[in-house]
Amino acid sequence: MKILVTAFEPFGGEALNSSREALTLADENTAGADIVKLILPVVFGESARLLEAAVQREAPDAVLCLGEAGGRDLITPERVAINLEDARIPDNAGVQPIDRPVEPGGPDACFTTLPVKQMALAIREAGMPASVSLSAGSFVCNHLMYSLLRFCRKEYPRTRAGFMHLPLLTAQAAAKTPPLPGFEAEDLARGIEAAIEAIAQSLREENGPSS
Repeated sequence: MKILVTAFEPFGGEALNSSREALTLADENTAGADIVKLILPVVFGESARLLEAAVQREAPDAVLCLGEAGGRDLITPERVAINLEDARIPDNAGVQPIDRPVEPGGPDACFTTLPVKQMALAIREAGMPASVSLSAGSFVCNHLMYSLLRFCRKEYPRTRAGFMHLPLLTAQAAAKTPPLPGFEAEDLARGIEAAIEAIAQSLREENGPSS
């Protein structure tokens, strides 16, 4: 079993991104699966193209994309992505789309194919707060999730795919005014591992113990 897990580089003037720092610490042998890690740019278009190339190259059984959501106080597997790009700030290439579709003529929304409720439960059982989210926003995180789900539906319909947001790191959160919720990278990594465990278990139930 192979699971591709992605995170984002820092953006918005930050030196850190909680998804990148936590993924770096996550065990590459979680759930007995082959975990392939990839760091993506916070850039509309390019992030999706690089992810699609990785899916083609690795042919994973599942793809879990990670991103940072400042202000959230728990880990949130995302249930849905919307066909909208409406950026509060420019991406790392200086692009700031407003009221633009991710895919002109595409469906208004795409739903994850990952077991998000099981993921949230597994994360809580690992000692971290978690809940399923119904909003991936309208920045590059949502763009990536929507693009990935559309790509997999067309080209890799057996590949499970989705997105999960992480809170800020403690160091990032403490620098905000007022301070925001934050966690240590090691704790966020434990949440990622629990989510991967839930994904792997779901795949085994679906495909049999040999997968």
